[in-house]
Amino acid sequence: MRARTRLAIGAVGAVAGAALLTGCGGAGSSGTDAPKEGASGAGCAPVAGQQLIALQDDKKLQNSDNIIPAVNSKAANPQLIAALDKVSAALDTPKLIQLNKAVNEDRKTPKVAAEEFASANNVTAGIAKGPGGDIVVGAANFAESQILGELYRIALTAAGYQVKVQQIGNRELYEPALVKGEIQVVPEYAATMAEFLNTKDKGGTPPPVSSPDINTTVTALKAEGDKAGITFGAPAAAQDQNAFAVTQAFADKHGVRTLSEFAAKCSGSATVLGGPPECEQRPFCKPGLEKTYGLSVGRFSSLDQGGPLTKSGLRDGSISVGLIFSSDGAFATS
Repeated sequence: MRARTRLAIGAVGAVAGAALLTGCGGAGSSGTDAPKEGASGAGCAPVAGQQLIALQDDKKLQNSDNIIPAVNSKAANPQLIAALDKVSAALDTPKLIQLNKAVNEDRKTPKVAAEEFASANNVTAGIAKGPGGDIVVGAANFAESQILGELYRIALTAAGYQVKVQQIGNRELYEPALVKGEIQVVPEYAATMAEFLNTKDKGGTPPPVSSPDINTTVTALKAEGDKAGITFGAPAAAQDQNAFAVTQAFADKHGVRTLSEFAAKCSGSATVLGGPPECEQRPFCKPGLEKTYGLSVGRFSSLDQGGPLTKSGLRDGSISVGLIFSSDGAFATS
């Protein structure tokens, strides 16, 4: 499982204690009351298969966790931000899936995957020279963040900076380093970072400021960033957020492509939901599926978030639907 501190399946808000739940509500709160057990109706039994697809979140259960560059405000200047925005402009979710596949499945290094992508997508074309100087790009301790860090390195090098990518760890480590100027740039996730800063500023479990609408989320994020000394560039179309996956064979058999269709056709006793243990209580997971989509499942299988257990459970026919990340390389079709 990729160790990351993300919004994941927690309620937006709490940071300190929940940060230990990397990838499983890292920026989230304690969730809601445990949902009812069992389900009426026949449901849809698991269908084994290798290819996974993400069911469309057509009712917007998840908030907008688009990739966005975060910059120490003292280091920010128009040329630096414009260079980072070139990376954002080149990235959408299918391309991010392919980048993750290149590293996690094809075993390329993040540096090589980023260089190939930058060349194929003309990332450095038209980048204006900035004032130059040394820039440290921080990356979290999972492959996607390291790939993004390498893409930022490529763009900033084209803008005339001397750039080093440094793996820092989780958000609780790299956010203070960013504020202090020990690192100058880090790839971030809009909704997760908005709630992290919101909670750090206000303490406790304040009302959430992020939204399924990326414009609303970025407005809130930039306001929080202004207070913390962090400037944000433009969000990419690429998102990395919770996704509920099924096998292609399951989707074809039952004719489902959206979570609404899944809930309408597959609520019932044969349906098995897989995910991390917290999924049973967290509002962006099982309770959210119940409240937003009216889904009922026969059984919950405690596995992991976006890791090998959940993906194996889907592929070997142990679970009907599982929680993984929307940019996972497992969604790649080639």
